[in-house]
Amino acid sequence: MLAAMSTPPLPSSPQATAVSRDRGDACPGALRLHTADDGALARIRIPGGVLGLRQAEALADAARHLGDGDLHLTSRGNVQLRGLRDSCGAELAGLLDSVGLLPSHAHDRVRNIVASPLSGLDGGGKRDVRPWLESLDTALCRSEAVRELSGRFLFALDDGRGDVAALGADVTVRVATGGALLGLGSAGEGWLVSADDAARAALSAAEAFLDVARQNGVQVWRVDELGIERDTLARAVRRRLSAAGIACVEASRGAARAEGPRPGVIGSALSVHAPLGRVTTAQWRELIRAAARAQGGELRVTPWRGIVVPTPGASAADTADALDRLADTGLVTDASSPWPRVGACIGRPGCGRSHSDVRTDAARAVAAVGRSRLPLYWSGCERRCGRPHGDRIDVVAAPDGGYHLTETVRDRPPRTVPLNDPARLGTALATLTSSAV
Repeated sequence: MLAAMSTPPLPSSPQATAVSRDRGDACPGALRLHTADDGALARIRIPGGVLGLRQAEALADAARHLGDGDLHLTSRGNVQLRGLRDSCGAELAGLLDSVGLLPSHAHDRVRNIVASPLSGLDGGGKRDVRPWLESLDTALCRSEAVRELSGRFLFALDDGRGDVAALGADVTVRVATGGALLGLGSAGEGWLVSADDAARAALSAAEAFLDVARQNGVQVWRVDELGIERDTLARAVRRRLSAAGIACVEASRGAARAEGPRPGVIGSALSVHAPLGRVTTAQWRELIRAAARAQGGELRVTPWRGIVVPTPGASAADTADALDRLADTGLVTDASSPWPRVGACIGRPGCGRSHSDVRTDAARAVAAVGRSRLPLYWSGCERRCGRPHGDRIDVVAAPDGGYHLTETVRDRPPRTVPLNDPARLGTALATLTSSAV
């Protein structure tokens, strides 16, 4: 029987914790490649996860001809290309530019916007946030000030269902009665603004963050890293909103739950999940064909490593056939599958810092996931790159070849148990549950 550990648990995600960055932000982009053990890596920002079909085809071409042949989905609804040749930067940039994926070279890494992926497709939201998405992306690319934002700064546009509002974005705009609710970081307070002003308000809030960081002489990447009195930031936001002619009223942000679309047919859309966020070019092209046949015209990459295919012109029979075709490629189409509750970093051999091949271990142990009420995220080291926001169980590789399982739940002390053999994940999960106070 496994015993609860007495060693200090891994720290949970920071909440309004002061951080001092003594180096520049090295976050990769489409123009700034990152060198990994499996080759160069490019991160393609896709605001709202929305890709036109020509853009999706271009990404497939880039993955096949320049990279490792796969598309890697991130927890922000972006796409990474891995295994790139060191000399392919200019060719990749030209390909992306030709289909509109690089509208501003100067703003490549700051176009970090997540949006409710089912907005306008299933009737679950209060308002379609697509106009906000387009307006905010355009405004970001026109703003000289926001070029100073780090590649980690995140905007979220929530259609009122509370999905992306729970992802821990730096600036969140959520549809609310009477307009749009603007919030910053993890704070509970916010401001109600007109729905017509939503995109401009989000941009003003980001500029206010930069104002405060500059005035206090701190170099930080996220709102919760500022470590200053919340009133200081609130005053800066109100000044920026007033200067932009945006009226606001203080309001509470309320609760939200980070839960993505389940696999299957949802409203006028198909939803599929990519196990561990990896999509082969064959799977990707089948998604493109499904979108083309359904006259949807686009794919939507979700922050939960899934893809939504709008199907406005498809019959029930055509939709069922498309879902079967996608399932045949290995994508998850069954809502009861455990895969949407499992995530992992790249691990070995792609990352030299990783202690284990976490993806192989996660796949071998996926059947045990049903014993946990929380999603699991496997990490090759304590950096836990790409880990999701919200309550979860972190499965972190140790230098000795084993793992540590840590229950990370908001407002509760973390609990940790050892896992010496991934095949015994179910037993470790039971031990973690029984150690609850």
